Amino acid sequence: MEREEYFKDRTGTDDARFHAVPHDEQGWAVKKEGQDDPELTTDSRSEAVSEAKRMAEEAGTMAYIHDEDGKIKDQFKYNN
Repeated sequence: MEREEYFKDRTGTDDARFHAVPHDEQGWAVKKEGQDDPELTTDSRSEAVSEAKRMAEEAGTMAYIHDEDGKIKDQFKYNN
């Protein structure tokens, strides 16, 4: 329950983070916290990672990079 509240507090705010996550069968997606629809879908993990980092840098927030199992592998913090 704590995890849900943590993400809910940031949903729709400038503090929402971007996540590069596995998507569908073999694809990848960039999702912004609190949104069901991905910002981007791709077959390439590296493209999803690059886009998540770019979006987070533009927003001055964080990018979380997940592995194939959905666990967070890396995180990058960007400040405005």
